[in-house]
Amino acid sequence: MAGPFGATSTTGEVLAGVDLSGKRILVTGVSAGLGVETARALAAHGAQVVGAARDLDKAKGATEVVRADAKNGGGLELIQLDLADLASVRAAADALLADGRKFDVIIANAGVMACPFGKTKDGFETQFGTNHLGHFVFVNRIASLIKPGGRLVNLASAGHRFSDVNLEDPNFDHTEYTEFGAYGRSKTANILFAVEFDRRHKAQGIRAVAVHPGGIQTELGRHMTPAIVQAMIEDINRNTPPGAEPFSFKSIPQGAATSVWAAVIAPADEVGGLYCEDCHVATPNDEPGFRGGIRAYALDPQSAKALWAKSEEMVGETFN
Repeated sequence: MAGPFGATSTTGEVLAGVDLSGKRILVTGVSAGLGVETARALAAHGAQVVGAARDLDKAKGATEVVRADAKNGGGLELIQLDLADLASVRAAADALLADGRKFDVIIANAGVMACPFGKTKDGFETQFGTNHLGHFVFVNRIASLIKPGGRLVNLASAGHRFSDVNLEDPNFDHTEYTEFGAYGRSKTANILFAVEFDRRHKAQGIRAVAVHPGGIQTELGRHMTPAIVQAMIEDINRNTPPGAEPFSFKSIPQGAATSVWAAVIAPADEVGGLYCEDCHVATPNDEPGFRGGIRAYALDPQSAKALWAKSEEMVGETFN
């Protein structure tokens, strides 16, 4: 069943009674946090998980729990993938294409958040280059491996509310860099990528969805000081509707719940091309604050097409 689930639902609750035996699912970013829990929950219900990580030694240690919890034929294999290096991205994709085995789901989970200004190996602003362009090239290169009826799940964020994409200056060459402004651009790009990927592939029965996991304390926030975190919580609570509960962090199993729900539980036609949070489709919300909802610019189909074209230009590849 697709629900009812909500903000406090866990991966265990979402997948209760679900048999994923025979499913093959790719998860990026399995060296910590949400990626490990997502892989663990899927393998525990019988899925064969391919986990991608930049640091394979770290991932091997972090995913011991995935192997320990795997049941009903579930398992895990690891591949090396550095999303901030397109040579690594292309090599990983080429290896999967050469292997030829199909996927039921790709979960683009890996990312960075609110880091100081920097550039990827290919010269792109770190957050846009890693969170969006790395996945854009990787997913499009292996799109032929997604089975009809399969799905792409892009990990986005309520952080998309910080900023729309800026296709005139994606690398902050002419605009002032801010950590969260750059993060917002990259997360909006994750959503728009799902919108356009869904449009291009739904005729083949392949759907794409973007998800917000919620506020979770993981390694993703390594660049955030306690003072920054506290200031953000206070800002969120200032914009909390009357009568609503104050903000609280989710546990990691709660944070990964929306990913697995969108991947294998929610009806494809109900989530395809959309943005989900707390195990449901988010409603439009252009009001200030970060307590739920999707800004209109993040689902705009013309913006999604323009981002796709700009991304192809930036990486020097065309994907049909």
